[in-house]
Amino acid sequence: MSDLSIPCEYRPGLENIPAAQSSISYVDGKKGILEYRGIPIGELAANSTFLETTYLLIWGQLPTLQELTAFEDEIRPHRRLKYQVRDMMKCFPETGHAMDALQTSAAALGLFYARRALDDPDYIRQAVVRLVAKIPTMVAAFHQMRKGNDPISPKDNLDYGANFLYMLTERQPHPLAARIFDICLTLHAEHTMNTSTFSSIITASTLTDPYAVIASAVGTLAGPLHGGATEEVLEVLSEIGSVKNVRPYVEKCIEKEEKIPGFGHRIYKIKDPRATILQKLAEQLFEQTSYDPDYDIALELEKVVTEKLGHKGVYANVDFYSGLVYRKLGIPSELFAPVFAMARVAGWLAHWKEQLAVNRIFRPTQVYTGDHDLSYVPLEQRVS
Repeated sequence: MSDLSIPCEYRPGLENIPAAQSSISYVDGKKGILEYRGIPIGELAANSTFLETTYLLIWGQLPTLQELTAFEDEIRPHRRLKYQVRDMMKCFPETGHAMDALQTSAAALGLFYARRALDDPDYIRQAVVRLVAKIPTMVAAFHQMRKGNDPISPKDNLDYGANFLYMLTERQPHPLAARIFDICLTLHAEHTMNTSTFSSIITASTLTDPYAVIASAVGTLAGPLHGGATEEVLEVLSEIGSVKNVRPYVEKCIEKEEKIPGFGHRIYKIKDPRATILQKLAEQLFEQTSYDPDYDIALELEKVVTEKLGHKGVYANVDFYSGLVYRKLGIPSELFAPVFAMARVAGWLAHWKEQLAVNRIFRPTQVYTGDHDLSYVPLEQRVS
């Protein structure tokens, strides 16, 4: 047994303290490197699809054509929701947050697929298929229901990303839009031991069902310090209003020591490689559709922030250009965080599967700062 009496160093937020060993993804924040299973994110964005990347993350290797086809064929019929789940979602308040609706719906799946056989590869695969398939449908369904509409049924002849965009509008998306959205999902699919992933493996270590694991991760991602920055970036661009207002805005934020949404990262000390890819995707969309004048503000904002704060390692992160891309794809801002969850479910499930293979329940210690050996004071003798 370990000696719990040995003093340990307390670091707020467990900063730089390893919580697990993993072969799923790798980040070098100083060099701007992100790899999934050893493959650079740029190569996957250029050549892979989200479902192929999901397979890579969860099963550890790129699938053969036969394996990928089988995986895609399993996903399609599971995009549909049981009517009881749809009926439950119709009872959610229209003013409820989409992430809360997603967390509740994901947890509810555990009631319908209650068998828990965590040592059975078939059970694990079925859980992966159900969650990857149904999460997008849940997001789109709640979006329709809160407007008083019935959900739009999935379309089996559409690819994963294209089907989600279709369920938002009942219009088949342009092939370029569908491809760009698929790349966005790939970029957000995994990112080492982030907060929601840590939450997922803590939950997984109790050997609960995978639906509870994903629900816990969604709940963690819903916090504004983790999954809400993309929406905030668009709000900032709107607040700034024009290129000429950028520098005064940045200087004011620096003076007040306020964080600028879309900049800075706990790991990256240069520009996030995903931000570079997303910027190029935004430009492709502008060429195919119409130009977004907020892009000029974004370019100037990145330039000034880099000038003022680059020496501190503050650069554009993945959230900075995501909102411009999503907005041009027709995705409402209230769905930015749920879309993040749609993508990250791949990484969460990969870590769930990895945790099961070497499981030991998490039980960290603490640094106690309270009193000792106090006497009990009877109720009648206590004063306020």
